[in-house]
Amino acid sequence: MAKQSFGKNERIRKRKDYLNIYQNGVRVDSTNFVTILRQNRCGIKRLGLTVSKKVGNAVKRNRIKRLLREFFRLNKNRLPASQDIVIIVKRNISSLKYQDVCRELENLLILKTDVQ
Repeated sequence: MAKQSFGKNERIRKRKDYLNIYQNGVRVDSTNFVTILRQNRCGIKRLGLTVSKKVGNAVKRNRIKRLLREFFRLNKNRLPASQDIVIIVKRNISSLKYQDVCRELENLLILKTDVQ
């Protein structure tokens, strides 16, 4: 059974890394999310989240970040290796349930990367 944690080494933490991914990554849009994918050299999958104040108050923003981290934690073995993934959350998604988030991100990240 694969390790299902979400450690510090799997997070994008530095502004320089975010800017590099924004400039050189491939954008994929959906109804509620924009994902930016870029190959990295560290050999691990890393996740970065961007949730602006337009999404809602701190409670709503933190809830959506928890849902996105949980999706990544449970599905990282299905994602491509050596990949940096930044997920930008669009407005008005505070009513989404975990199943809706999973369905949309599977279509964005897992199914589209299998085709490429």
